[in-house]
Amino acid sequence: MMEKAQKEPSPVYVTLGSLVALHKGARSLPGNPQAIRAASGDSYLSPFKGRGMEYDESRPYQSGDDVRNLDWRVMARTGKPHTKVFREERERPVFCLVDYRTGMFFATRGVFKHVLAAELASLAAWRAVIHGDRVGGIVFSDTVHHELKPERGRAATLHLLRQLEDAQEWPRDATSHSPAINGALARLRRLARPGSLLMLFSDFRGLDQRGQAHLSYLARHNAMFLFHVHDPIEEHLPPPGQYPMVSGRQSWVMDSANPKVAQAHIQRYQDHRASLQDLCRRNQSSFITCSTDEDPQAIMQRALGGAARP
Repeated sequence: MMEKAQKEPSPVYVTLGSLVALHKGARSLPGNPQAIRAASGDSYLSPFKGRGMEYDESRPYQSGDDVRNLDWRVMARTGKPHTKVFREERERPVFCLVDYRTGMFFATRGVFKHVLAAELASLAAWRAVIHGDRVGGIVFSDTVHHELKPERGRAATLHLLRQLEDAQEWPRDATSHSPAINGALARLRRLARPGSLLMLFSDFRGLDQRGQAHLSYLARHNAMFLFHVHDPIEEHLPPPGQYPMVSGRQSWVMDSANPKVAQAHIQRYQDHRASLQDLCRRNQSSFITCSTDEDPQAIMQRALGGAARP
C-alpha cells in the first residue's frame, strides 16, 4: 500500500507517466535559440555551437587551425604538428545531467528540487527527440550514479525517464557532504563528444575548484546550460521565527529571528550563485535560475528562447 501511494504523482515524487506527459509541452519549445554575444568580441555565437562533431582524420597543421584540435599522439610520432579533422554528425548528442543527491529532496514551495530537475530534464529530452537528436545522460546521488549513452529515438528518452523515476528509491545519505557532483562531471567529461549539448540540472552544492575545472573543459568543446535549481527559502528567509526543517532523514530548526544567522544564510546563497554566474560568463555558457515554485515549461522556454545570461 505504501509503495502504491508513493508512486502517485505529487510535489515530492515523479512518475514515468508524469514525465511522459511532458512530451506535449516540449513541442512548443523554441527550435532555434536566440544567438548570444561572444565574450571575446562583437560577433555572435549560437548557444548550441552547431551539431555534434565526430573525429574523421588528422592532417598537417595549417595556419589558422584551432590549437585545441591538435593531435598530440600524431605529433609525438612524427615530430610535426597535426590537426584533428572532424565531420558533422547527423544527430547531435544531448546529455542531461540530473542531481538526485539528498539536498535535492527538499522544498518549502512548489515541488521538491529533484522533481523540478527531473521535469526540466524530461522536457529537454523530449525536445531532442522532436528535433532528431540523440539523448543520453547521467543521474547521480550522493553514492550512486547511472550513465546512459546517447541514442536516438523515443526509446532512449523513455530509458532516461524510467531512470529518473527509479533513482528516487536509491539510498540517500543525509550526513554526506562529499562533492559527488565533481565525480558526475568527470564522468560527463569522459562521455561527451565535442559538439554535444549539455543540460545540467542541479543546485551545484559542493562544487569545488576541481568541479569548476571540469565545467570549463566541457564548455570549451560543447554548448552548456546550467540550470541552478533552488528553493525560495534559500534566497530569502521567512519572517523572524523558528522553523522546523526536514531534508531526507535530517531535521533541524531554522532561527530566522537571529540577524546574524539570517544574513549568513542569504550571503551563502548569493556567493554561491555569483560564483556559478561568473563561471558561466567566463565560459560563454548559459545560466538559468530555477525556483521550485516555477513552471518547468516556462523555465525551459526562457532558457531556450532567450539563452539567459549571467
